[in-house]
Amino acid sequence: MEKLNGKVVLLTGGSRGMGPIIAEALAKRGAVLALAARSQRGLDDVATHLREFGAKALAMPIDLRQSAQREQLVADVQREYGRIDVLINNAGLETEGPFTELPWTSIQETIEVNLVAPMALTRLVLPGMLERKAGHIVNIASIAAKSGAPYAATYSGTKAGLAEWTRALRLELANTGVQFSTIFPGYVREVGMFAKFGVQPPWLVGSCAPSQVAKAVVQVIEKNRREKIVNSRPLRYSFVANELSPTFGDWLMRISGLVDFQRRKVGKRGG
Repeated sequence: MEKLNGKVVLLTGGSRGMGPIIAEALAKRGAVLALAARSQRGLDDVATHLREFGAKALAMPIDLRQSAQREQLVADVQREYGRIDVLINNAGLETEGPFTELPWTSIQETIEVNLVAPMALTRLVLPGMLERKAGHIVNIASIAAKSGAPYAATYSGTKAGLAEWTRALRLELANTGVQFSTIFPGYVREVGMFAKFGVQPPWLVGSCAPSQVAKAVVQVIEKNRREKIVNSRPLRYSFVANELSPTFGDWLMRISGLVDFQRRKVGKRGG
């Protein structure tokens, strides 16, 4: 799938964070949007903004933890637009804190939203894509999928699972016309914790802007790229080093300041 113009895109997490910025980037390329999230008001605001410059946008409130609502979401979008050409699994929970102190319900919720929901939605949209021999699944993971972040163990685990599941499906469904891509953003500035508390990640670790993530989403769809790391520092070599020597990788994580940063970040959230 080389062009987005006229393509029907289902985007989860469309009401806040990176979602509205990704939605606008897609709309500017001519995509027809179905925006899904829990906040009806947030979705309406985003959809109204997109319509101001002529984009088609549908607000679809949903609790992604609920299986029946996921099925209804896909059915409603297909009934409204006739098909789903692109699914972007962007919604996610950044559950952080000492693992042994987190309520088990929070851990379960994170797994449901970050990993189970993307799998379920993909399974619902794939039959139509396979029948048409065209489609694209884009999953927003994290650099934590490449190198797990302390005090974000559940988040890291769900994103790693998302990334490797995507790779497996890409191999399984090669030559079917359906494409699979994974985005690996670093710490995203301007939203979430960074906007709320003004914390900054270590210089060696780097960060990225929501607009860069949105640009990467457009690129992987239009150029059929399998993976895209979005970060101000080149981290791929450190990921390779981590695979070759986990001991060395752990040392890199400590000297980069990431472990201390994560500990301070969790403290600010708790305070």
